[in-house]
Amino acid sequence: MSAPVLKYQGALSALEPEARRKLLARTGESDAQVAARVQALIARVRTEGDRALFDFAREFDRVELQSLEVPRARWDAALESIPSGVREALARAARNIARAHAVQRPQAIEVETEPGVVVGRRPDPLSRVGVYAPGGRAVYPSSVLMGVVPAKVAGVGEVIVCSPPGPDGLPSAGVLAAAALAGADRVFALGGAGAVAALAYGTRSVPRVDRIVGPGNAYVAAAKLQVVDAVAIDAPAGPSEILVVADASAQPESVARELLAQAEHDPEACCVALVVGAPLAQAVRDAVEQQARVARRGDIVLSALGSRGAVLRIDSLEEAWPFVAEFAPEHLLLATTQPSEDLVRVRNAGTVFVGQRASVAFGDYLTGANHVLPTAGLARAYSGLSVLDFYRWTTWQRVTPEAAAAMADDVGTLADSEGLFAHAAAARAWRVP
Repeated sequence: MSAPVLKYQGALSALEPEARRKLLARTGESDAQVAARVQALIARVRTEGDRALFDFAREFDRVELQSLEVPRARWDAALESIPSGVREALARAARNIARAHAVQRPQAIEVETEPGVVVGRRPDPLSRVGVYAPGGRAVYPSSVLMGVVPAKVAGVGEVIVCSPPGPDGLPSAGVLAAAALAGADRVFALGGAGAVAALAYGTRSVPRVDRIVGPGNAYVAAAKLQVVDAVAIDAPAGPSEILVVADASAQPESVARELLAQAEHDPEACCVALVVGAPLAQAVRDAVEQQARVARRGDIVLSALGSRGAVLRIDSLEEAWPFVAEFAPEHLLLATTQPSEDLVRVRNAGTVFVGQRASVAFGDYLTGANHVLPTAGLARAYSGLSVLDFYRWTTWQRVTPEAAAAMADDVGTLADSEGLFAHAAAARAWRVP
């Protein structure tokens, strides 16, 4: 008899405390080792600059680079070289991403807090942004679109793409094509922690940016966390994950397909389903077993499901919502009878797919929503990438002479109470004689 494909089965309520803790934590055992290694790589970039980046290409990518930057002609050639169907699908995705993100542009605001006192806030696009595009187990041109297009919609002055080089010394043709189609300004053949460090601190070839966005492996995620003293980042991200909530209206095969779609990303992907009732839970488990054993990326799928895969039975949907809030998944799929009504109950999810036909795959590629999302429970505090990530805000205050005179005494009183006597004097100088 073959071993079970899924790590966790049975009732959610019967899950052992340690198993529940591991399912919710979703952190790797080697996080400390990765962080230490990344710290050393970043230090080399800061002291050696371009030389360290060329060394990393030899060591990690097994390639001798002639140049860190990819000439624009190579992007255009890549765009022409990819199959026309892929090119048209990327263009359609870019259009939808632009439409979905254009309505997110923020507006300047002003408010008069009391007569003569006006406080305002203005959104200013960032000057330069770095978009990281993975190039390890899988290549994701779609992630290039998800970073570059919203930045361009926001009005960012310069958008730089970094992606690891292949054997020919260039990022994949798909990544280069997506960069050209999305309107990136520069592309560098750089991957991993070295790329993050170069974008954060700058080198002779790579300009320093104001913010770094985009998914990556554990080294990229660790590097982004370590450079926040110099640059803003999007939400820290780890392996992909999904939580499906399903009731009697769900098709078992459909739920299984969604779990496998995330499992094929990474051996450490986390794929969980909360299923109402024992019969449906068993049917979902059977479908997962059947599909996993014939999956084309079978080794990755089986590894993910065997370490962080779960189909857990619940007695009612009411049992699901506290777990959803605590788990805070990157992707949440509501395969329920009334998914729009259930959406109101959701707290803490990177993005929600409303109804079983709203496959996560559609959101990954074509709906226009952003697929760069917080993982490992960080959706409790972070949101998915949006146009808002590409602005900083300038706040201002205007005070009329009459308002200054009216505030002077109270401000002086407050400043005196805090022992800031120069503050008090600065305010009282505007009192009416």
